[in-house]
Amino acid sequence: MFLGTYAPRLDDKSRLVLPAKFREQFADGLVITKGQERCLYVWPVEGFRALTEELRRAPLTSKAARDYMRVLFAGAHDEVPDKQGRVTLPQPLRDYAGLRRECAVIGANTRVEVWDAAAWEDYLAGQEDAFSALSQEVPPGLL
Repeated sequence: MFLGTYAPRLDDKSRLVLPAKFREQFADGLVITKGQERCLYVWPVEGFRALTEELRRAPLTSKAARDYMRVLFAGAHDEVPDKQGRVTLPQPLRDYAGLRRECAVIGANTRVEVWDAAAWEDYLAGQEDAFSALSQEVPPGLL
């Protein structure tokens, strides 16, 4: 499980240093791809394989499923972090997420998300009131 919020910077070679707390889970490799809300999703290889297996169950007759899988897989980039825990973020993914220098790396349970720091702050500010209000809408027994 991935938890927490971190504030790394992209270096001059467009590399992101993964938080030390996450490095062991990514030691065997990772997959970076486009996520919703203009962030990047980062999965350990095994987590991405599990997601892939779930997506294989989607019917090919579903246009929404086909569209989602095309965007997800076409933008995917796999690699193994270097000894310092750095990964290179390809230009198309940086452009998609609006990543320049300051980033927010957040734990999102089974994956990590990489956001432009200002975009993350804007998103979070807009969601905190909604998060507080959700307590009455959460299915009984979940929380």
